[in-house]
Amino acid sequence: MIGRRVIVTGLAGSGKSTLALAIASKTGLPVIHLDLHYWKPDWLAPSETEWRKVQREVLAGDSWIADGNYPETLDLRLDHADTVVLLDLPWWVCSARALRRGFRMPGELPPGCEYTRWMRLRDEWGLAVRVGRKDRTQPEQERAILSQHGSRVTTYELRSKREVTDFMQALTLSSAPPDRFEPGANAEP
Repeated sequence: MIGRRVIVTGLAGSGKSTLALAIASKTGLPVIHLDLHYWKPDWLAPSETEWRKVQREVLAGDSWIADGNYPETLDLRLDHADTVVLLDLPWWVCSARALRRGFRMPGELPPGCEYTRWMRLRDEWGLAVRVGRKDRTQPEQERAILSQHGSRVTTYELRSKREVTDFMQALTLSSAPPDRFEPGANAEP
């Protein structure tokens, strides 16, 4: 059973967006693709302060599924969430998926951002290399953040395609009304 404010996180290429859309299809919860809110026009990255402010705004609702892998602000999302789904698939699976994803154009882009096929291919292939070289430890990083800030959330760790399938087959939505967010010890000022 999942709650009404769900974080889907994991390595690039782990299937976060696909799983978020599948959960939404089954539960009716709206999806927030964090990548669409992260980038400023012309693909400029926000400061961490700006990014935290944007997330507070988009996560202000009573129900949502937030998909994205920004470990530096996971603590903020945990303050708002009641459920976390951590996709911890092998890094080589994620890297291969990012390589394949480079051949498809995304359905939606952040406002003010443009993408050519060449840029998409270059970015996704660079991401595939980064997953193998640098980001492999991200699931451990996220587990550490969860252990510090996520004591009140229900956490599901899925480590294979089979576990994802089993999770989706067993998925039900909590019928309890959503709790209102009340800033706690971990909330940002």
